[in-house]
Amino acid sequence: MATATTDSSGISEPRPTASTEGERDVVFSVRGLWKVFGPKADRIPDDASLEGLSGAEVRERTGCTPAVRDVSFDVHKGESFVVMGLSGSGKSTLVRCLTRLIEPTGGTLEMDGEDVRAMDKAALRELRRNRASMVFQHFGLLPHRTVLDNVAYGLEIQGMGKAERRAKAQEMVDKVGLGGLELRRPGQLSGGQQQRVGLARALAVDPEVLLFDEPFSALDPLIRRDMQEEVVRLHREEGRTMVFITHDLSEALLLGDRIALMRDGKVVQLGTPEEIVGSPADEYVRDFVRDVPREQVLTVRRAMRPVEAGEADEGPALGPDTLISDAIEAVARSGGAVRIVDDGRCLGIVDHQCLLNVVARLDSEQHGGVAA
Repeated sequence: MATATTDSSGISEPRPTASTEGERDVVFSVRGLWKVFGPKADRIPDDASLEGLSGAEVRERTGCTPAVRDVSFDVHKGESFVVMGLSGSGKSTLVRCLTRLIEPTGGTLEMDGEDVRAMDKAALRELRRNRASMVFQHFGLLPHRTVLDNVAYGLEIQGMGKAERRAKAQEMVDKVGLGGLELRRPGQLSGGQQQRVGLARALAVDPEVLLFDEPFSALDPLIRRDMQEEVVRLHREEGRTMVFITHDLSEALLLGDRIALMRDGKVVQLGTPEEIVGSPADEYVRDFVRDVPREQVLTVRRAMRPVEAGEADEGPALGPDTLISDAIEAVARSGGAVRIVDDGRCLGIVDHQCLLNVVARLDSEQHGGVAA
């Protein structure tokens, strides 16, 4: 959704550090996080005899279910970070641990350098009300209140005066495209409109982070697409940090600057959409992304050839993060070669032949199962 990051990928259970993840501030820092359900759950993270066992095997041996297993990652300020996985992978449990809606069993968890696991009830209440707002799949709107009053509800809890909170709520209603519907009640709205009310309510308290728990999975496909595009628009306009849970790969690729792909409680790969699709870490990830049209995810960095004499200074130009599919259109329009330029420097050239070559290679990898 934004420019690609420089983080590496393809390493199981990645353990990034703030010093190696670029210059952007870290909002959430997660290290060795566990959530285990069952009797004497706190013993599971330190039990070396359980390493390498599946969740089912751990359950059979101990009676405990490890929902999140030794997970580490950072979420940067302004980033859209997607946690993706199939049902039972641990993604929802993981994100609920970030604000201790579910209490972690082990590991460290920080927000803006503060130890979230050490927070008392008052500090947690402040975090959930003002710093990290959750948008759920089930909207949880108050049926007897108008749209405007639903959006203003969080501000009311904060103690904001009526006139000020209604003005702020009106601003958010307009921002999510519900202007004119302020006096309607939730029962008079469509599912997509209700979800927009939920989004406006979360935005109204001006949180540092928005946490989305599969908010669009119950919506009709067309409405779901509209809401995805709304989130993309808001992210681009505001640059707000977002953590988004989904089981849908196309949604993850659309919304994520980086994606953490989970399986059986573990992060099996962490990287940009291009890294996930272009360099899958293992056979599981490769199967997951097999049907993704690669030219709609991978960039011209994988297609460009070296610059030859006289090519660096003339002709149309594209940025290095241009998708291959867009480059195909640009080359067709130009009728010749197109320069790939970054910060005034020509990095390479794409033309008809090198695009044909990369598309043929991507098609072979996709259908032949060859690793990128």
